[in-house]
Formats: sequence, C-alpha cells, structure tokens
Amino acid sequence: MDTAPQHNINQRIRAQQVRLVGDNIENQGVYSLSEALRMADEMELDLVEISPNADPPVCKVIDYKKFLYQQKKKQKEMKAKAVQVVVKEIRFGPNTDDHDFEFKLRHAEKFLKEGAKVKAYVFFKGRSILFKEQGEILLLRFATELEELGKVEQMPRLEGKRMTMFITPKKKK
Repeated sequence: MDTAPQHNINQRIRAQQVRLVGDNIENQGVYSLSEALRMADEMELDLVEISPNADPPVCKVIDYKKFLYQQKKKQKEMKAKAVQVVVKEIRFGPNTDDHDFEFKLRHAEKFLKEGAKVKAYVFFKGRSILFKEQGEILLLRFATELEELGKVEQMPRLEGKRMTMFITPKKKK
C-alpha cells in the first residue's frame, strides 16, 4: 500500500490563497494559507485540500484520518451495491431425450429464480453437426418452456461446434 496521502494536507499545500469550506467554519471564504493553517491548528484538526484544481484551491478543516475512513466506507458501500451477474451453463447434446431435457429445465428454472443468467448450449461432437436443426429446435423449446421466468437475450447461434443461447431472468415486480 502506498504511504503517500491522496490529498495535500497541512504543510503540503502549496497555494498562497485557499478557499475554506466546512461545517466548522463560520466565515467561509478565501484566506491566506498561514491563516487557514492557524485556524485548523486552533481546532486541533487538519487542513485538507479537497479540490486542488480550483482557483483558489478548496480546503476543508477536518480530521484527516476520519475523512479517509469515511471515504473507504463509502467505496465499500458502492462496491456492495454493484450487481454481479452470474452466468450458469447448461449443456445439451443434439439428441437429448425428454427426461434429461426436463431435468436440465428444472435446473435452469432454479438458476433464473436466483437471478443468474443461463447460457444453454448444444455441443455437436464429430458428425453430429449434421443435426444442427435438431439442436436449434431443442434450444427454442427450452426458451419457450422458460418464458415465464426469463427472456431470451440472444437467439440460438452456431459458433464452431456449439450452438449457444442466453436467457436472462425477468425483473421481479
């Protein structure tokens, strides 16, 4: 972890004039750097350069350690709120029988209810590539069976020896 602070604080601030803001400042405005440092020192807090590119730079009188802690906390919350998409794969053969189809269908239903995307694909081995139509029919049947739970994001498409199709869960109301 780098030890250099992300913000200029106290003696690291290079500007001659700074704009002071913050809840603990009665007269917000432009001050000389020495005056701003004196005010921060009186409150036993740090002078932190919040936006160095402004003219004059904007500084806040705050406890720097507490400020960093709150920033990390905010970033953690943002990361936690970010949605992660899970993709579950279901593999078929071109001649998958009804029992296997029903079994895989139940798994796909469970995945969609959990909010995961489903990538269904038919894998053609050797000469089974001759049954492309059967593979497509199988995937389309699969999509119609899952119509209430998910919508087709990508129709069946042949890529090499695989015919793939994506189904995303429908938004819960």
